[in-house]
Amino acid sequence: MPRNTRTPSLSKPSTLPIPVSTIVGMPPLLRRKRRGSELGPRGQRARRRRPRHPADSAAVQPQPAIPRSFWIYVASRLCAATAMTLLRAAIAWHVYDLTKSAFFLGLVGLVQFVPVLSLTLVGGAVADAYDRRRIMRAAQLPIVACGALLCFAAARGDVALPVPFAAVFVISACFAFDSPARQALLPTLVPLASFPRAVTLASSAQALAFAAGPALGGLAIAQGGVETAYGLHALLVTLNWIGLAFVRPIRDAHERRAPSWQAVREGIAFVRRSPVILGCMTLDMFAVIFGGATALLPIYATEILSVGPRGYGLLSASLEIGALTSALVMTIRRPVSRAGPALLGAVAVYGVATIAFGFSRAFPLSVAAYMVAGMADQVSVVMRQTAIQLATPDALRGRVSAVNMIAIAASNQLGAVESGFVAAATSPTFAVVSGGVGCLVVLAIVAWRVPELRRYRHAHA
Repeated sequence: MPRNTRTPSLSKPSTLPIPVSTIVGMPPLLRRKRRGSELGPRGQRARRRRPRHPADSAAVQPQPAIPRSFWIYVASRLCAATAMTLLRAAIAWHVYDLTKSAFFLGLVGLVQFVPVLSLTLVGGAVADAYDRRRIMRAAQLPIVACGALLCFAAARGDVALPVPFAAVFVISACFAFDSPARQALLPTLVPLASFPRAVTLASSAQALAFAAGPALGGLAIAQGGVETAYGLHALLVTLNWIGLAFVRPIRDAHERRAPSWQAVREGIAFVRRSPVILGCMTLDMFAVIFGGATALLPIYATEILSVGPRGYGLLSASLEIGALTSALVMTIRRPVSRAGPALLGAVAVYGVATIAFGFSRAFPLSVAAYMVAGMADQVSVVMRQTAIQLATPDALRGRVSAVNMIAIAASNQLGAVESGFVAAATSPTFAVVSGGVGCLVVLAIVAWRVPELRRYRHAHA
């Protein structure tokens, strides 16, 4: 006796069970459709659409307007970053001109890193306790004074070697307080829905500054000597100081408390609990430590490629020109959702480009290889900054930004130390090529040990 003996309703299709033998004997078009599929008008089975990932739907949502204060912040950041990279190129050239030694070029990176390592976590706690704009303006004043002092000493022509090293130390100590406050301030200037776009725009401005700074430094040195570069640096920092007076956050609601070591530990603990953030920082730090060749550019420009100060400026700027190109492409294109695989691929390209730069003896090829390295590096910068800032509560942003800054500073300054010391012990070519290989080794280890990073998909891309 069948299980359902009710008379079917006239207004509904029949739901009487059909024997299995009947279904097997039916033509394909008359069988019951499988769950999740549809039949087209000619009987073709339609493709089942996957539900959209939240990142895909967020990418097409209209975004609120970006406030005026953000653009003032970007202009200020443009001046500050241009001044920083200009000064870095000028001091590297000046120190090598005074010593003719790769060892002292590496020592510049070490002097820069010591105050960053010792003071940045304190600077992050201070950024979460006080007005971030005032912290940034206060930190800029000693930097202007150092630039003016270097300009005056270089113009007299009797600069002793300790003078640029002392200036580097003081400026790096000021950046230990400026940078966490600057990074933590950015999310308070725009609506959260616009923050990924704001990071891309700010990173584009920074990439432009990083490209312009070394080029301006090389041109200034070629036209008026290193004192001209130092004077231009002081002028740009002054413009940055003036611009910060007009920046107004749209929100700043977190409760402030006095800085303490417990507050510092909270920021470190937050980073350690986030495997993707920790993996991004680790990968970026060690990849750039091994793969960085910036400290050896004066040697490549003068002894290997023989292109002089103008070529040195272009070579220094090529990394940032590549970063700017990548940033502009990311600005006009739809955000990348599979951020983890994209980050790993970018680091692989960075390592290969570094190896090509190390082997190159042709100036155009060297510029092209260094540009590709900059393009790859910029991809990791945008994704890492967006993930860190959006995943961090405002009350912790200064401290987490400080941890991130230590990773960035370690990758830059310790990279300069590593390449300078290895070049002094072996050769510049061996230092750069072995660094590129080390970058690829670090990539393989991080991809293996942090599977969350391989699968990471950005929720706000």
